[in-house]
Amino acid sequence: MAINYSFGLPLKHNFAEFVSYEGLFLPHEVNMILNFWDDDKTIKATLAGENQYDDELRKSSVMFIENTQQNDWIYHKLAGLAINCNNERYWFDLLGFHQELQLTRYSEGDFFDWHLDFGAGEISARKLSMTIQLSESDEYEGGDLEFMINQKIVKAPRKKGTIIIFPSFIIHRITPITKGVRQSIVGWVSGPPYR
Repeated sequence: MAINYSFGLPLKHNFAEFVSYEGLFLPHEVNMILNFWDDDKTIKATLAGENQYDDELRKSSVMFIENTQQNDWIYHKLAGLAINCNNERYWFDLLGFHQELQLTRYSEGDFFDWHLDFGAGEISARKLSMTIQLSESDEYEGGDLEFMINQKIVKAPRKKGTIIIFPSFIIHRITPITKGVRQSIVGWVSGPPYR
């Protein structure tokens, strides 16, 4: 097999391991989303593609935000931001949300250790991950979203309403909550396989 050396490929010089945005959701919209939480609809978080709970890697509660007409505004805003971010930073082939948005709650002692959002099976189509901070940063202690970048741990902003977007193959974690409760939305924009 011959190797094709394509030195003329366009290069992306503004790649970032993660990007943060503020102001997409107004304070009353964040509060509206927080009111979606329904203890009767929550489950213990499992790892994608698995039905068993693994509290050595992840401990939190989740519920799903159905993509209904009532919730379409959330999906629409996040999809638009993901497309803009992708066009500016990554140039991935994207198709849209193929899984429902996840409303996540981390209480005292909860965490999600180092992991990727991309892998085999149902998560193999994930291209961009996003998390939306719904809690005020002083409502909890611990619970930092951290990225491992070249052996350096980098913390993401914690301001309420902040949206973090990153390639799903970037390793990250949520540190253990030592006090209070952290709530967020987590979502993944999918696309065809990398080639």
